[in-house]
Amino acid sequence: MGTHLERIWLCIKNALPKSARTCIWLLKIILPISLLVRLLEYSGWLAEISGFLSPLFSLVGLPGETAIIFITSTFGPLYAPIALITSMSLGLREATILAIMCLVSHNLIVESSIQAKTGSSFWGMTILRLSMSFLIAFTLNLVLPEWSGQTVGKALASTQDTSLKEVLILWITGSMSVIITILLIVTGLMILHNVLDEFRLMKKLSDLFAPLMKIFGLPRDAAFLWLVGNVVGLAYGGAIMVEQMQLKKLTQKEGHLLNHHLAVSHSLLEDTVIFVAIGIPALWILGTRLLFAIAVVWGRRLYNFIYSRNVIKRPLEG
Repeated sequence: MGTHLERIWLCIKNALPKSARTCIWLLKIILPISLLVRLLEYSGWLAEISGFLSPLFSLVGLPGETAIIFITSTFGPLYAPIALITSMSLGLREATILAIMCLVSHNLIVESSIQAKTGSSFWGMTILRLSMSFLIAFTLNLVLPEWSGQTVGKALASTQDTSLKEVLILWITGSMSVIITILLIVTGLMILHNVLDEFRLMKKLSDLFAPLMKIFGLPRDAAFLWLVGNVVGLAYGGAIMVEQMQLKKLTQKEGHLLNHHLAVSHSLLEDTVIFVAIGIPALWILGTRLLFAIAVVWGRRLYNFIYSRNVIKRPLEG
């Protein structure tokens, strides 16, 4: 027992420096962006941008200013969009739609590059994720119930009637709770990942999830990489995924199918936790992403089937 405790303690010690570096990096993203949105609102520019983009985002039930959050999410991790969401006052329904859009399309350049190394097209994955973000948002806008009176974040409307000093105070107080929450979550996830790795639990867990692969439309051998993509994420788990593909654990065709699933639904552990921390319902995050990921994979399989039938027919007909 003592040996196990020592190994766990070693996992914690090894996780803390990496967690500290990650948190410092995140703070460099969160603080400037959350300040920027405060200043944009104070200056009135946010209202101008919102008015320009409002028609597009109104199609999915979102106010125009949320376009800034979505665009920010496509260029980096989810922590900056979360800082922006908590700097605005959104209804829970709108925040849920926006959160899932960001979950599907965040950090596009990095993650699409990783998927390109595992057998898929960079632009194919990028276009898939962007198009699915809007399709999912459009669908959610039709089916999500109204959660009257429930909001996420703090309103910025009052900043137009306050001094710049008061705007800065609002920024500091509004950011601190988010920062503390993120520090705790990142540290916890780093420790969890180290423990899973130290005790070789990832393989055991992947065997447990293998039967689900049939429902997902994926080969049984994809269970390990599916778990990596959902526990560690595409960015952190990219090296593992590339290595597994190079070792021929999956064929290129199977890897391409897995990438279709992971394009819509990945990092279910971390992404869900950080959005639940600001009040987004976990059931809608998990259920929506998994359902659409399954639909995408089976749709791709149908396309592959039809394409292969047509390719076979043409030579015969000729």
